[in-house]
Amino acid sequence: MIASAADQAEAAAGQAGAGVLGIPNISPKTHLSTDYLNHFNEAMMVLDILSTSSDCLEDFLAWRPRSYVEHFAGSGFSDRHMVVDAYEAADPNLRRTLDQLSDRMNALLTRTRDVMRADPGAARQQALAREAAAGLKPLIYEAAALINGTPAEPSSSKGGPQSAIDALFSR
Repeated sequence: MIASAADQAEAAAGQAGAGVLGIPNISPKTHLSTDYLNHFNEAMMVLDILSTSSDCLEDFLAWRPRSYVEHFAGSGFSDRHMVVDAYEAADPNLRRTLDQLSDRMNALLTRTRDVMRADPGAARQQALAREAAAGLKPLIYEAAALINGTPAEPSSSKGGPQSAIDALFSR
Protein backbone atom coordinates (compact mmCIF):
# COMPACT_ATOMS: atom_id res chain seq x y z
CA MET A 1 0.00 0.00 0.00
CA ILE A 2 1.32 3.44 -0.91
CA ALA A 3 1.30 5.91 1.95
CA SER A 4 -0.25 9.32 1.42
CA ALA A 5 1.90 12.44 1.61
CA ALA A 6 0.35 13.21 5.01
CA ASP A 7 1.19 9.71 6.30
CA GLN A 8 4.73 10.01 5.01
CA ALA A 9 5.00 13.43 6.63
CA GLU A 10 3.84 12.11 9.99
CA ALA A 11 6.29 9.20 9.86
CA ALA A 12 9.18 11.44 8.88
CA ALA A 13 8.29 13.99 11.56
CA GLY A 14 9.54 11.62 14.21
CA GLN A 15 13.10 11.92 12.94
CA ALA A 16 14.94 14.26 15.28
CA GLY A 17 15.20 17.70 13.72
CA ALA A 18 14.47 16.38 10.27
CA GLY A 19 11.15 18.13 9.81
CA VAL A 20 8.37 16.72 7.67
CA LEU A 21 9.49 14.26 4.98
CA GLY A 22 13.05 14.73 6.26
CA ILE A 23 13.07 18.34 5.05
CA PRO A 24 14.30 20.95 7.54
CA ASN A 25 12.06 23.91 8.38
CA ILE A 26 8.77 22.12 7.82
CA SER A 27 6.67 21.95 10.93
CA PRO A 28 5.68 18.41 11.85
CA LYS A 29 2.49 19.90 13.37
CA THR A 30 1.30 21.80 10.32
CA HIS A 31 3.32 20.49 7.32
CA LEU A 32 4.11 24.11 6.43
CA SER A 33 7.53 25.67 5.94
CA THR A 34 8.79 28.84 7.57
CA ASP A 35 11.08 29.29 4.54
CA TYR A 36 8.10 30.88 2.79
CA LEU A 37 8.38 33.82 5.16
CA ASN A 38 11.78 34.68 3.65
CA HIS A 39 9.80 36.26 0.84
CA PHE A 40 8.30 38.75 3.29
CA ASN A 41 11.32 39.05 5.59
CA GLU A 42 13.46 40.18 2.65
CA ALA A 43 10.90 42.88 1.82
CA MET A 44 10.85 43.85 5.51
CA MET A 45 14.63 44.30 5.56
CA VAL A 46 14.45 46.52 2.48
CA LEU A 47 11.63 48.56 4.05
CA ASP A 48 13.75 49.02 7.17
CA ILE A 49 16.57 50.41 5.04
CA LEU A 50 14.16 52.55 3.00
CA SER A 51 12.82 54.10 6.19
CA THR A 52 16.10 56.03 6.50
CA SER A 53 17.69 55.88 3.05
CA SER A 54 16.69 55.39 -0.57
CA ASP A 55 19.66 53.10 -1.28
CA CYS A 56 17.47 50.00 -1.83
CA LEU A 57 14.57 51.61 -3.65
CA GLU A 58 15.18 49.72 -6.90
CA ASP A 59 15.26 46.43 -4.96
CA PHE A 60 11.90 47.20 -3.41
CA LEU A 61 10.38 48.35 -6.70
CA ALA A 62 11.47 45.03 -8.25
CA TRP A 63 9.73 43.01 -5.50
CA ARG A 64 6.81 40.86 -6.72
CA PRO A 65 4.08 39.09 -4.73
CA ARG A 66 4.24 35.30 -4.54
CA SER A 67 1.97 32.67 -3.08
CA TYR A 68 3.40 29.83 -1.03
CA VAL A 69 3.48 27.50 -4.04
CA GLU A 70 4.89 30.19 -6.36
CA HIS A 71 7.65 30.96 -3.86
CA PHE A 72 8.86 27.37 -3.73
CA ALA A 73 8.25 26.61 -7.41
CA GLY A 74 10.51 29.53 -8.34
CA SER A 75 13.19 28.73 -5.79
CA GLY A 76 16.36 26.73 -6.25
CA PHE A 77 15.46 24.67 -3.17
CA SER A 78 16.24 21.06 -4.04
CA ASP A 79 13.23 19.66 -2.16
CA ARG A 80 10.76 22.28 -3.40
CA HIS A 81 8.36 19.69 -4.83
CA MET A 82 8.23 17.87 -1.50
CA VAL A 83 7.59 21.18 0.30
CA VAL A 84 4.66 21.87 -2.04
CA ASP A 85 3.38 18.30 -1.55
CA ALA A 86 3.52 18.76 2.24
CA TYR A 87 1.64 22.07 1.86
CA GLU A 88 -1.06 20.36 -0.18
CA ALA A 89 -1.33 17.65 2.49
CA ALA A 90 -1.68 20.24 5.27
CA ASP A 91 -4.99 20.96 6.95
CA PRO A 92 -7.13 22.96 4.48
CA ASN A 93 -8.12 25.45 7.19
CA LEU A 94 -4.46 26.15 8.00
CA ARG A 95 -3.66 26.57 4.31
CA ARG A 96 -6.60 28.92 3.85
CA THR A 97 -5.57 31.02 6.85
CA LEU A 98 -1.95 31.16 5.66
CA ASP A 99 -3.09 32.08 2.14
CA GLN A 100 -5.26 34.88 3.57
CA LEU A 101 -2.34 36.23 5.60
CA SER A 102 -0.11 35.96 2.54
CA ASP A 103 -2.66 37.83 0.46
CA ARG A 104 -2.74 40.62 3.05
CA MET A 105 1.06 40.85 3.18
CA ASN A 106 1.36 40.74 -0.61
CA ALA A 107 -1.33 43.43 -0.94
CA LEU A 108 0.35 45.69 1.61
CA LEU A 109 3.73 45.36 -0.10
CA THR A 110 2.31 45.70 -3.61
CA ARG A 111 0.37 48.83 -2.72
CA THR A 112 3.38 50.31 -0.94
CA ARG A 113 5.57 49.57 -3.95
CA ASP A 114 3.05 51.12 -6.34
CA VAL A 115 2.68 54.29 -4.25
CA MET A 116 6.47 54.62 -3.92
CA ARG A 117 6.83 54.26 -7.66
CA ALA A 118 4.18 56.95 -8.29
CA ASP A 119 5.42 59.37 -5.58
CA PRO A 120 9.21 59.35 -5.74
CA GLY A 121 9.76 61.93 -3.00
CA ALA A 122 12.34 60.57 -0.54
CA ALA A 123 10.56 61.86 2.57
CA ARG A 124 7.25 60.31 1.47
CA GLN A 125 8.96 57.02 0.61
CA GLN A 126 10.66 56.89 4.01
CA ALA A 127 7.36 57.49 5.78
CA LEU A 128 5.65 54.83 3.65
CA ALA A 129 8.44 52.36 4.39
CA ARG A 130 8.09 52.91 8.15
CA GLU A 131 4.31 52.55 8.06
CA ALA A 132 4.38 49.50 5.79
CA ALA A 133 6.95 47.83 8.03
CA ALA A 134 4.78 48.53 11.07
CA GLY A 135 1.84 46.86 9.33
CA LEU A 136 3.87 43.94 7.97
CA LYS A 137 5.69 42.87 11.14
CA PRO A 138 2.63 41.59 13.05
CA LEU A 139 1.39 39.77 9.94
CA ILE A 140 4.74 37.98 9.57
CA TYR A 141 4.61 37.11 13.28
CA GLU A 142 1.10 35.73 12.90
CA ALA A 143 2.08 33.70 9.82
CA ALA A 144 5.13 32.29 11.62
CA ALA A 145 3.00 31.23 14.57
CA LEU A 146 0.51 29.58 12.23
CA ILE A 147 3.23 27.74 10.32
CA ASN A 148 4.85 26.56 13.56
CA GLY A 149 1.54 25.48 15.04
CA THR A 150 1.79 27.84 17.99
CA PRO A 151 -0.96 30.15 19.19
CA ALA A 152 -0.81 33.79 18.19
CA GLU A 153 -3.30 36.55 18.69
CA PRO A 154 -4.73 37.21 15.23
CA SER A 155 -3.73 40.61 13.95
CA SER A 156 -7.27 41.18 12.73
CA SER A 157 -8.57 41.02 16.30
CA LYS A 158 -6.32 43.94 17.23
CA GLY A 159 -7.18 45.91 14.15
CA GLY A 160 -3.50 46.83 14.01
CA PRO A 161 -2.14 45.78 10.63
CA GLN A 162 -5.34 46.37 8.71
CA SER A 163 -5.79 49.71 10.43
CA ALA A 164 -2.21 50.57 9.58
CA ILE A 165 -2.77 49.57 5.95
CA ASP A 166 -5.95 51.62 5.74
CA ALA A 167 -4.26 54.63 7.35
CA LEU A 168 -1.23 54.29 5.13
CA PHE A 169 -3.20 54.59 1.91
CA SER A 170 -5.93 56.97 2.97
CA ARG A 171 -3.63 59.97 2.63
